[in-house]
Amino acid sequence: MKRTTLLVSALAISVFATGALAKVPEAQVNRLGQDLTPMGSEKAGDGDIPAWTGGIATVPSNVSYKPGDKLANPFASDPIKFTITGENAGQYDDILTPGYKALLKAYPTYKMNVYESRRTCAFPDKYYQATKRNAAVGELVGGGSGVSEAIFGSPFPIPNNALEMIWNHTLRYRAFKVVRQFAAAPVTRSGDYTLQIVQDEAILTWSDPSAQRAEDLENISIYYIANTIAPARAAGNVILVYEALNAEIQPRQAWQYSPGTRRVRRAPNIAYDNPGTNSDGLSTSDSFDGYNGAPDRYDWTVIGKNKRLISANAYDAESSSYSEFLKPLHLNQDKVRYELRRVWEFEAKLRPDTRHVYSRRVYHNDSDAWQIASAELYDGRGQLWRVQEIQQIQRYNVPLCGSAGEIVYDLQAGRYLALALQNEEPPVNYFADELDKNRYTPNSIRQLGVR
Repeated sequence: MKRTTLLVSALAISVFATGALAKVPEAQVNRLGQDLTPMGSEKAGDGDIPAWTGGIATVPSNVSYKPGDKLANPFASDPIKFTITGENAGQYDDILTPGYKALLKAYPTYKMNVYESRRTCAFPDKYYQATKRNAAVGELVGGGSGVSEAIFGSPFPIPNNALEMIWNHTLRYRAFKVVRQFAAAPVTRSGDYTLQIVQDEAILTWSDPSAQRAEDLENISIYYIANTIAPARAAGNVILVYEALNAEIQPRQAWQYSPGTRRVRRAPNIAYDNPGTNSDGLSTSDSFDGYNGAPDRYDWTVIGKNKRLISANAYDAESSSYSEFLKPLHLNQDKVRYELRRVWEFEAKLRPDTRHVYSRRVYHNDSDAWQIASAELYDGRGQLWRVQEIQQIQRYNVPLCGSAGEIVYDLQAGRYLALALQNEEPPVNYFADELDKNRYTPNSIRQLGVR
């Protein structure tokens, strides 16, 4: 199958790879760091979108920060440019995603405060170097179910199809060894919620500085443990996941420890459309982090690259207390910052020979971060069911362009799920060198779960 380079003015195409694909031509690879950013996005500005000039790779001079601090907002003095409500949404039809249009229509109190666009995304130099190498050598294998040869950086910075785009998201840089504590809140229509507190940790082997190529990873891209510590009725539930790099060779492996049975069992249900852990049925396992896992149940199609509003530079959102942030029907929108960005838009349509509760998923992927910024999830009737918002933040202490809160709005239930919240939790440790993959065993999670 011959592959052609899909760049800025991409037309809608549909590709589902049947084997390894040829690499990007050298002339295109050499654009990285020239007219394209090292991440593969356009370096030049366009109207209200400024040029990328390197992002924020170190602590800004106008904030005070020391290791262990919460990240201060370097743009605290930025004024609101304009506010979108249900009444004036029609004026901004061309920059609103279908999901945001639906939220503005469904909830009269929902609004979007739009600020100056600031292209803050930045990553370590090794990420840039690896990404350029990947453009020349990275391949889809296993019918699109896996990645070969690339490592550390974005596997496909100059993408040729939507499968490469979703792999850019699932293998994006999030540091190597990470420990965090986060909160999840399933919020009722009236605004009530019980916080679920989770301690999780991961070895993201894709970002192992010593790895030379994907084949060095023994088909595991992430070792992951999540230990629920509150509320008391859920405390002690622990999951262990080995995320597959090529599901055709070996699908995701998962185990779960239950304090009720005091047993560790294989958990093949922690995948695809099974209810997400601590989600109260408001999300699916493969929606955590925007999207995760194998892409094999869908046909993936590029829609194109467009200017859209996304939640970005979410410093104020992350610094809010839970009580002021989590409100009935939707977040406190005065805490959420929106910016105009270039986003790759692509969709996943359920393949006829598979099943999933979502028949169609449309993703809006920020081109500077290769991270899903928002998504629309459709039910079996083709009706819009849920809207995802992944709030982007530049973690200038690492540096990496990552996520803050993840929100899933269920339009049919009138409820929402806020998860991966850091607002009142300890700062994430992105340099957890003490983690060792020998810890990631069923026996280890049994010991973690004992109360």
